[in-house]
Amino acid sequence: MRYYDKEQKLVKIVCNQCGAEAEAAGGLVHEDFISVDKQWGYFSKKDLEIHSFDLCENCYDRLRAGFKFPVDVRRQTEV
Repeated sequence: MRYYDKEQKLVKIVCNQCGAEAEAAGGLVHEDFISVDKQWGYFSKKDLEIHSFDLCENCYDRLRAGFKFPVDVRRQTEV
């Protein structure tokens, strides 16, 4: 969950799973979160709904540990 001020600057991110908060100092968050925006299509039970959430790194790791097939992990060589 992302919180913004009146000027639409990011104030903080809150993990939707555990509630961990990361404050944004000058618009920068010093922790990383995974952000998901899913637009559901016609062949789902959520036709035309848009779901958005943020997970902290710990909650992402717990979720990923339960996957039947591992996540494809690649290394970035340039930033």
